[in-house]
Amino acid sequence: MTVYLDFEKPVAALEAKILELQDTADKGSVNVDNETAKLQTKADKLLQDTYSRLTPWQKAQVARHPERPHFRHFVDTIFDDFMPLAGDRAFADDQAILGGLAKLDDRRVMLIGHEKGDDTESRLKHNFGMGKPEGYRKAIRLMELADRFGLPVVTLVDTSGAFPGVQAEERGQAEAIARSTEKCLSLGVPIVAAIVGEGGSGGAVALAAADRVLMFEHAVYSVISPEGCASILWRTGDKAADAAQAMKITAADLEKLGVIDRIIEEPVGGAHREPQLAMASMGQAIADEIEALSGMTAKQMQGARRQKFLDMGSF
Repeated sequence: MTVYLDFEKPVAALEAKILELQDTADKGSVNVDNETAKLQTKADKLLQDTYSRLTPWQKAQVARHPERPHFRHFVDTIFDDFMPLAGDRAFADDQAILGGLAKLDDRRVMLIGHEKGDDTESRLKHNFGMGKPEGYRKAIRLMELADRFGLPVVTLVDTSGAFPGVQAEERGQAEAIARSTEKCLSLGVPIVAAIVGEGGSGGAVALAAADRVLMFEHAVYSVISPEGCASILWRTGDKAADAAQAMKITAADLEKLGVIDRIIEEPVGGAHREPQLAMASMGQAIADEIEALSGMTAKQMQGARRQKFLDMGSF
């Protein structure tokens, strides 16, 4: 059953009516094809109109949609021969950040990303995609392995932020995030990051300080969640929509600011409506970017990467 967001209620009503008519036709001899076709056309147009004018806050809701494709879906769809590598060799294996060797279009890569989970059990297992220090230290270990063997690094970013618990802070959360960001910037191999859902705070940047940062059309990327920003500025989460507007969290705004490099279009209605098509588009874009970077030397990549981030915020 499709999960509808609040602003999709008019579309939900039309699609429910279509299902009702189809159910009626199945039980009798009434031909409702013409009526359902008209309603489907109307629903499709309404969906297209709705998604063509989403507000930043509405895009944040789409980015968090429970049916949106996650890391595991990408592994099953666009990558081959995934071999998971676990643990940070110091404390534990963090299930919020997964990684391992994989193939993308017959090219061996190191794949790392956040996994939120699909249902209550898996979300608890993966801690809702909120990485702990051992998760970021695992990412560092895998990036070092990729650098040693000359493998491009691909990261899939989808987190509301790093885990803020006391135990994570005791184990050096801030240091682990900083070291992961540093490792991204110092790699001598191509690194391509894709913001596929939420890109929240340092927990996202730690895997997204890349040569090329791609972003789904309805994904969001920000230093803090809209609710968190609103609670700080207005002392209430009710102003989340205003905060989302002010923070420039959408792909279009971030591309203008030079924070991301490329926007990947989603199917009408968001990636959750046609996940296979959305993931295929992202996979092709990642492959294209790796190919474009493959002709550069390590020194050239490191220099260009450094300059790219130094240029952000310059006027």
